[in-house]
Amino acid sequence: MSGTIDVDAWVASLAEHDYLADRELATVVALAVALERPLLLEGDAGVGKTELAKVLAAVTGGRLIRLQCYEGIDVAHALYDWDYARQMLYIRTLEAGSGRDPRETLHEVFGREFLLRRPLLEAIDHRDDVAPVLLIDEIDRADDEFEAFLLELLGDFQVTIPELGTITARTPPRVVLTSNRTRDLHDALRRRCLYHWVEHPDRTREAAILRLRVPQAGAALATQVAAFVARVRALDLVKPPGLAETVDWTEALVALGSDELRASVAELTLGSLVKHPEDLDTVRAAGLAELVGGTRAG
Repeated sequence: MSGTIDVDAWVASLAEHDYLADRELATVVALAVALERPLLLEGDAGVGKTELAKVLAAVTGGRLIRLQCYEGIDVAHALYDWDYARQMLYIRTLEAGSGRDPRETLHEVFGREFLLRRPLLEAIDHRDDVAPVLLIDEIDRADDEFEAFLLELLGDFQVTIPELGTITARTPPRVVLTSNRTRDLHDALRRRCLYHWVEHPDRTREAAILRLRVPQAGAALATQVAAFVARVRALDLVKPPGLAETVDWTEALVALGSDELRASVAELTLGSLVKHPEDLDTVRAAGLAELVGGTRAG
């Protein structure tokens, strides 16, 4: 790392790509880039973790390579697989043309030309001029075995393929892992990463984000929506609305011609903000008129 990190410049660069980060978040992003360390972002769903990785790729000029995790994900889906159809065709072609024993061709069949590169291998074995951004999204959805498999990649930026050996990154990718914390991640994984807990934005920043993402929304509506959502998040909900839901709701309000928040329109569009029936009942029980009225009171 050369020079001193300019956090203000990172805040400005992220903002140029419509991501309004606070200084703490911008600092950890800058450190992850400068120190070439993976960045683990945890937080509730919808707070902008995945979006930050996309914006980081735009800021740095690197290609975004995304691995979406899910229960049961394995090496064949994440790292590599073999193109079995092409391998069989190659073997049959050799047999027909030369009569060679297929066992003599195994080293040829398991060459790079028959390799199907999945996201992790694509990121490690890249030839890009600018390091790509590898997004390992929702790592908490994967199982313990897959998490353990990632340790070599995150620790040394290398992967081992039995048929080919160890492949080490010439230029390490910039790695962002996200977790909604549906389960705890192991300490060994955390030790390899810089860490940041992504909070819901405060009212002022959320209103600014809404003005940026939904430019048709006026300042009054954006401020009221941000205040309303803050009050809703304070309720005992199954799934508090994230920033993505706030943007969706604001777009719905604008589409209906609202220039300010009204209880009647909030009732009609509440499903754009709150996505669980139990939560809809909770919000309505709290009183939409009271919640909307509180946004005007401050």
